[in-house]
Amino acid sequence: MTALPAPLSTWFAARGWALHPHQQAMLDRAAAPATLLIAPTGGGKTLAGFLPSLAELGPAPPPGLHTLYISPLKALTADIRRNLRAPLEGAGLPIRVEDRTGDTGQTARKRQRVDPPHILLTTPESLALLLSYEDAPRMFSTLQRVIVDELHAVAESKRGDQLALLLARLGRLAPGLRRIGLSATVEDPPALARFLAPGTEILLADPGPDPDISMLDTGTPPPWSGGGGRHAIPAILQQVRAHRTTLIFHNTRAQAELFFHDLWLQNEDGLPIAIHHGSLAREQRERVEAAMVEGRLRAVVCTGSLDLGIDWGDVDLVIQVGAPKNVKRLVQRIGRANHRYNAPSKALLVPANRFEVVECQAALDAALARDLDGEPRGSGPRDVLCQHLLIAACAGPFRADDLYAEIRDAAPYHALTRPDFDATLDFVATGGYALRAYDRWQRLKQTGDLWHLRDPRSAALIRQNLGTIIDTETLKVRLKGRFGGTPLGEVEEAFAATLTPGDTFLIGGEVVRYEGLNEMTVEVSRTPGRDPKVAVFNGTKFATSTQLSDRILALLNRPGWPFLPDHTARWLALQRQVSALPRRDRLLVESFPHDGREHLVIYGFAGRNAQQTLGLLVTKQMEDQGLDPLGFVATDYATLVWGLSPVTDAAPLFAAETLRQGLESWLQGNALMKRTFRNVALVAGLIERSHQGRRKTGRQATFSSDILYDTLRKYDPDHLLLQITREEAMRGLIDFARIEDLLARIEGRIDLIRLPRLTPLAAPLFLEPGKVPIHGQGRERLAEAQAQALMAAAGLA
Repeated sequence: MTALPAPLSTWFAARGWALHPHQQAMLDRAAAPATLLIAPTGGGKTLAGFLPSLAELGPAPPPGLHTLYISPLKALTADIRRNLRAPLEGAGLPIRVEDRTGDTGQTARKRQRVDPPHILLTTPESLALLLSYEDAPRMFSTLQRVIVDELHAVAESKRGDQLALLLARLGRLAPGLRRIGLSATVEDPPALARFLAPGTEILLADPGPDPDISMLDTGTPPPWSGGGGRHAIPAILQQVRAHRTTLIFHNTRAQAELFFHDLWLQNEDGLPIAIHHGSLAREQRERVEAAMVEGRLRAVVCTGSLDLGIDWGDVDLVIQVGAPKNVKRLVQRIGRANHRYNAPSKALLVPANRFEVVECQAALDAALARDLDGEPRGSGPRDVLCQHLLIAACAGPFRADDLYAEIRDAAPYHALTRPDFDATLDFVATGGYALRAYDRWQRLKQTGDLWHLRDPRSAALIRQNLGTIIDTETLKVRLKGRFGGTPLGEVEEAFAATLTPGDTFLIGGEVVRYEGLNEMTVEVSRTPGRDPKVAVFNGTKFATSTQLSDRILALLNRPGWPFLPDHTARWLALQRQVSALPRRDRLLVESFPHDGREHLVIYGFAGRNAQQTLGLLVTKQMEDQGLDPLGFVATDYATLVWGLSPVTDAAPLFAAETLRQGLESWLQGNALMKRTFRNVALVAGLIERSHQGRRKTGRQATFSSDILYDTLRKYDPDHLLLQITREEAMRGLIDFARIEDLLARIEGRIDLIRLPRLTPLAAPLFLEPGKVPIHGQGRERLAEAQAQALMAAAGLA
């Protein structure tokens, strides 16, 4: 058995601490080239990842960077630095630990490149910057080990694709580099292990006891629609009073703000509660984090900003308001409660509306069965690859053959073909066929077999624009003051454009009054007690995962529902009696008249994005067939279409080839494609987010990308970035793959049920916001009928 350095062992023993089995196992595997540790939240997995490094560095560490720790969150690096400092200082070990993030000062950044610490804590974005400098080979030449924390969270996005490329580069700079991945919630351990490195060993810790998880009994049924959870506030406050610290999770920032405002108004006991999400000012988030660590808060209303493994004080209850949409996310959030090894986490689920009762029950069942979900990731996107080529060029000249071999060491790009690599390199070097005549996109040149920056001075501008996270167009919000008042956070630029002086909105749980716009900053004043206009914060609206949708369908088709509240069981029983319940192997489509219109309901259970796309494509087919659709609305589970004519044969509406053709024609020139192109162009480096240190406004970036998009569509329709844009749209906002999966699953088995009136399952859809109007023959026919009726009423018919 490998032992810790004596001073550290003594320090542990003095506190009565002993290593958990998986922590000792990590020490024993210190020489393994790559290890993935999967341990429950609170199991000390981060310390387990560092133990081999601490053992190797010992009481007399040699100079130079030994271990690189990579976290998806800046706040997590600061938390880890605090947690490492105690044992190192207590044991008297002279091991330097520093963090390097976007919050690190310029002086410290320069010093770290010249004299790096033994352990450097950073994020994927900061690592990309470090690797873009010419001195990267010297800085990383002593690197022995890299630790990637919350690996599952990074691997699911473009940040993960970029990180895989950066790890491949580190592997070339530091041969023999050993990799450690840490994760708590993994649905496919072998796939995550392959992402980390070929041949990665998987170490599974004891998963610990089952969580104590149930649905909160609010005493009254939830509303038929909506997502805020206001109805449950009295019951939630009762739980907050009964626990030390409660985290109250929401799926979007806007929902969190609204809930916090209502919670505060009903908080008659004056319990200390706060709000935490990514649109708040850093200073405000840090105040909340400090108060949590010190145990001064009874509850925090939060979003995904607190999903990951930061040890926030004495949390003993997690409440999830609204269906979690994803079992893995739910398990991650549950783990924030009783953040200790082998202590059961306690969590309550609060459905925000009637159908979410079913989804919450399905998610609860899956969490107890440890049945995690996750959509399979495709091959690495080429816009990230474009950025990586620019990073490589900033660091110095490279040979195409060498860089291609290095890139294929990254798991997402293992299958990258040489023609695709060469096409990407050509785009980065020249801008592609339609743009190569413009000097600004001539970025690389070839001398012999070496590629290098055409103008070395461009490296600074490239570094300013690195990163795969696309900021939604946001403006800073500050209290109005002589010297720039207290920062409160950010709101979306589109929302700010709707404000006039005197308007009020919510931010950070406060009602503020809009005073004006000053140099791209929204200036506000405090106006307590007024009814606010609601800020539309940027924040992900999750779609229900495929696996969770399948569980919901299975649950619906059980003979009875004794595990569901009576009000929900009665609702489902009535639906079964008057129509049918959706099934996984068949597509249920209902048709009925209501309020002078014909309605069609498609129960696809394909997630919100796919159901929205299905609404667009089906209404186009209805328009072509003369059925005069007027509009539709979509949820995660169904699409409701209304129009002037009944559908008598649903099969032609769902012909796979017809839907695909409809999608192709709809995509042409669609605003969605322009928005997707903008994001791709930002990541690929075609347009800039910042210029000479000044951040461009969203409107400036959008204007530039719109002109480029129209130019490329006209003169170079097969341009690399247009190819990438289409790929991104298909698997992102459109989610057409889930529609194709749905069609393959039902194999043409469509049950069209014609009914005399609306059904119990369809009724809540009529209350959904976000209705999409269809401007076609139906609206023209309706206008003509209204005109004739008016003329008749006036005696002119």
